[in-house]
Amino acid sequence: PAFRRFQRGYYRVYLLALAADWLQGPYLYKLYQHYRFLEGQIAILYVCGFASSVLFGLVSSSLVDRLGRKKSCVLFSFTYSLCCLTKLSRDYLVLVAGRVLGGLSTALLFSAFEAWYVHEHVERHDFPPEWIPVTFSRAAFWNNVLAVAAGGAADFFAEWLGLGPVAPFMVSIPLLVLSGVFAVKSWEENYGKKRAFSKTCGGGLKCLLSDRRVLLLGTIQALFESVIYIFIFLWTPVLDPHGAPLGIVFSSFMAASMVGSSLYQLAVSKRYRLQPV
Repeated sequence: PAFRRFQRGYYRVYLLALAADWLQGPYLYKLYQHYRFLEGQIAILYVCGFASSVLFGLVSSSLVDRLGRKKSCVLFSFTYSLCCLTKLSRDYLVLVAGRVLGGLSTALLFSAFEAWYVHEHVERHDFPPEWIPVTFSRAAFWNNVLAVAAGGAADFFAEWLGLGPVAPFMVSIPLLVLSGVFAVKSWEENYGKKRAFSKTCGGGLKCLLSDRRVLLLGTIQALFESVIYIFIFLWTPVLDPHGAPLGIVFSSFMAASMVGSSLYQLAVSKRYRLQPV
């Protein structure tokens, strides 16, 4: 029961944050198009977001450890809410600033929450470390479910209610606020080891260059991510002229991704024992 309560406290904060993130996926390009920006201008906005996520990702681990994991999760809620509010503006520089905030928020989302959980699980509650994958696998399952549901919800607010492409971003804000409030009220603060940023990056670079397998894996991952980002940018302008419901299409993509993950888990299970190439 104690472990279940601890899990629920984590899921309550983390899943709200994920839901807010997924809601913004289907209508980002459509919103910029709605504001009459050209494809080249929209591409720059996307690049600003991706570059911001990469740059902040380099320092997010050190930042989270120094600032505190709980504070970092609350900071995520604040910065991502500001990012959503910038979508109300038609000013290009404001939208660029919003993309930078979005990159910072993404870096925090994928570092602070899990770091907080692992520390609390092991250090404060002294639960068995082998239970950690159980929590994360369930979080991954619900993440996929939320992604599928978010597409339908975004379509409902933007199209069915006629609120326009900015609506999903506004709906995300209450979810982010709730996530931050729950973290403040129910989470304890914890910190990581204070490591010099130069040592952290230096160690990672040394590992990358000293092991050819790590370098090869990183190269393959980078190429894969490049293709994914190109797809993320192009799917809306390709399908939107044909009248495709963007939210439903997004849900279909996420459902296909969920099926792919399930097939992989089945393939490498004890029953089939297939090995990754």
